[in-house]
Amino acid sequence: MSNVAPPMAAESSRRASPIWQALKKNRLSWVGIGLLFVIVCVAIFAPWLAPYDPLQQHIAFRLDGPSSQFLLGTDSFGRDVLSRLIYGARISLLVSFVAILIAMAVGSALGILAGYFGGVVDQCVTGLVDVLLSFPALLLGLMVAAMLGASLENLVIAIAITEVAPFIRVSRAPTITLKQRDFVEAGRALGFGHLRIMGVHILPNMVSDVVVLGSLWMATAIRTEASLSFIGMGVPPPTATWGSMIRDGFENILDAWWLTVFPSVAILLAVLALNLLGDALRDAIDPKMRSERS
Repeated sequence: MSNVAPPMAAESSRRASPIWQALKKNRLSWVGIGLLFVIVCVAIFAPWLAPYDPLQQHIAFRLDGPSSQFLLGTDSFGRDVLSRLIYGARISLLVSFVAILIAMAVGSALGILAGYFGGVVDQCVTGLVDVLLSFPALLLGLMVAAMLGASLENLVIAIAITEVAPFIRVSRAPTITLKQRDFVEAGRALGFGHLRIMGVHILPNMVSDVVVLGSLWMATAIRTEASLSFIGMGVPPPTATWGSMIRDGFENILDAWWLTVFPSVAILLAVLALNLLGDALRDAIDPKMRSERS
């Protein structure tokens, strides 16, 4: 054990410094980090930032445009759009984050199993990937959400199922290469079990790739959540989500443009932040991109 662990720790430390240096040189990455930080802070401190209760109705001011009293206007029930937008960030980020965590855990485990054992296990897992990828993500999510019913938990499960296949692929390929490396052979010679080799020696060497993919696909998860909420298969009303806010304002899009524009801008900024961060992380761990920048 002592002969195997130190080289792995040294390799991880050597990789961390160039990645951090490359990340600091990429200015767009800091734009993404800044945007994401603001959105997360807004979601966390929603009770203190929202001027009104998101469910409170001001009937006398229904469909009022942006004003000093209601900065982003009100909806057809007289609810403050800004307050609902702030609280909607909680649902959108929570659903996408938890769904991606589940997809990362399940997909990475299946990918490592397929790449490590090969044979029938690999054929079954790759067959599952082919089936999942044969469906468009939104259609697959809609099918799962329709079968399970509209709720927060079922929405997370539906989105997680649509995101599993990419994580299986990104973890399977490096496992096939890593299982032939000297430190894995040394672990087998020392009598380590399969579970220990996969969890302690193979997984840490691919975790950076999985995290980068997670940041990129979290943006897709936000879009999927908004799409499912838009067609009524997301979190049931009156809970505020960005997708349901766009759906509620769609009927009044010509008379009350603010009902759809502001939630759409929120989705745009969140997706942009995650894409910028994911692209920066991807370039930072790619040796070719690091050499080009240097």
